[in-house]
Amino acid sequence: MKTILSILFLTLPSLLAAAEKPNILFIFADDWGWGDLSCHGHSYIKTPNIDRLAKEGTDFHRFTVASGVCSPSRTAVMTGHFPARYNIDGHFAWVPSNARRNMPDWLDPKAPLLPRFLKEAGYATAHYGKWHLANNMIPDSPLPGVYGYDEYGAFNCAGEQMPVHEDSEHAALFIEKSFSAGKPFFINLWLHEPHTPFHTVPKYEWRFRHLENEPDRIYASVLAHADDRIGEILNTLDRLKITDNTLVVFSSDNGPARASSPTELKLMYDTATGAGWGIGAAKGTTGGRRGYKAALFEGGIGVPFIARWPGKIEAGRVDKRSLISAVDLLPTFCEIAGASLPKNYTPDGVSQLETLKGKVAPLRGKPLFWKSSARYPAPKSRPDHWVSYAVVHQHWKLVGNRDGSHFELFDIAEDPYEKNDLKGSKPDIAEALLKQIEDWKATLPPKPRGNVFSAERATLKK
Repeated sequence: MKTILSILFLTLPSLLAAAEKPNILFIFADDWGWGDLSCHGHSYIKTPNIDRLAKEGTDFHRFTVASGVCSPSRTAVMTGHFPARYNIDGHFAWVPSNARRNMPDWLDPKAPLLPRFLKEAGYATAHYGKWHLANNMIPDSPLPGVYGYDEYGAFNCAGEQMPVHEDSEHAALFIEKSFSAGKPFFINLWLHEPHTPFHTVPKYEWRFRHLENEPDRIYASVLAHADDRIGEILNTLDRLKITDNTLVVFSSDNGPARASSPTELKLMYDTATGAGWGIGAAKGTTGGRRGYKAALFEGGIGVPFIARWPGKIEAGRVDKRSLISAVDLLPTFCEIAGASLPKNYTPDGVSQLETLKGKVAPLRGKPLFWKSSARYPAPKSRPDHWVSYAVVHQHWKLVGNRDGSHFELFDIAEDPYEKNDLKGSKPDIAEALLKQIEDWKATLPPKPRGNVFSAERATLKK
């Protein structure tokens, strides 16, 4: 009896500490535009479950991701670093394409990683949905479990490809399992929608049969399907009575994809997710922001960010001022979880816990940087896709082409739609921001480092 009591005495504090830790559910959609929500005023898209998050939480209108495309955007979430620090400037493709673009073939598993930090802090960790921190066409790339997850089901990775619509089912089971074990959980729920191919289900298309335009019906149906799966997870939290102790965040990896010119609606096939409708059905909107996916204007990097944590985050609030970045998520989630960051690790982001709780952040003191491989001048069909470097410091944003011969300056606080180029009237500010970009570029590695190359590299012609 004494032995049992001793064990209980020793373990009870840790069990109580685990119970007090909040759960974290991070829902990261793929190409979901800022305007593609009914709570953001879309005329026919219906997202009642995401709207519920906005009603019960705070809708932050000035959140930006660290890239206009998928893989670098996700790298920033995982590491808290600008993706250029890992030479990840575009999406992971097959090995010859990665080599040609001076990219690695996957994110280094030895990088500082959010799920690993949370796991070390006592969290059960899981990933369900899109991966794309490697590619399914690179069979010797590390599996997601190597990155700090207890469980995963994924696609756009090596190994078995999880069907895209099974993400919520697996996530709900993991929540129940963690709850039964008395462990706080961290789940990445990285949705496929609304990336191409558009995998439609008849009952969701039927909901929008009143829409005359078939691409509109297709686009609305896949978003409705994703929203319903989010609802399944929210219902699981309600049923287990852990809603109040769970931070739920909904966001997107970049702005919406759009065809650069009128495109025929036809089927396509993806090796990771299967057959579905192609880019002709892409109808994403940016809420008036400039540019689309792959651009470093706000239409490409300004995405939805809704956070709900009952009793901690104010319900029904809209924050149009606080500038939050994807590189802030790692330090923010780690502070919430009580996870210690390594002494030799310095994130590019900052914890935004107080901002989430309603304290309006002052002008951002730590600059944000972006890098892409856009060409200049931009093609006429994609006029806003010419920016290779960008910086935001305090309320200023400067965007420039690859060699700095052309740039534009905006007061991003007063002009979030980037309509008024101020470089002519504010030359000193433009010069200072251009120097910041050059100084930052000098800190970046010239080529990828670490064990980040497929064996296929040895077969490429030099």
